[in-house]
Amino acid sequence: MTAGLPDRLDADAPIFVISVAAQLAEMHPQTLRGYDRLGLVVPGRTRGRGRRYSLRDIAKLRHIQYLSQNEGINLEGVRRILALEAELDGLRQQLTRLAEVVQELQLLPEGSRLFTAEAGGPVHIGRARLRRPLALPPA
Repeated sequence: MTAGLPDRLDADAPIFVISVAAQLAEMHPQTLRGYDRLGLVVPGRTRGRGRRYSLRDIAKLRHIQYLSQNEGINLEGVRRILALEAELDGLRQQLTRLAEVVQELQLLPEGSRLFTAEAGGPVHIGRARLRRPLALPPA
């Protein structure tokens, strides 16, 4: 490890100024400003309102560039694709959480499962012998 540097860089840390982000994404800074205005890639902001891009933002910029230049998709189509990809990622995370809950439930002996529901709809799964219920992920 190099002294003073982290072992791993946080992909969501807003650290790159617009000129560096534009170079890394192989775009003009004005293009990044336009994507920010359109809400396609919204970077973090400093107190002085300067844009700071993360590694994830740069990957997203490159993805947008690929979709628009190589696939011929207009920016509204790109916006829709990005929204669908984000929704799919969320559903995958939810599926992973549900699979973990099901796996834990399968390890419990029959008759020791306890299900409760709040008035607002969330369902909790726990054990009859334990007082710490597991919260199901929101639907």
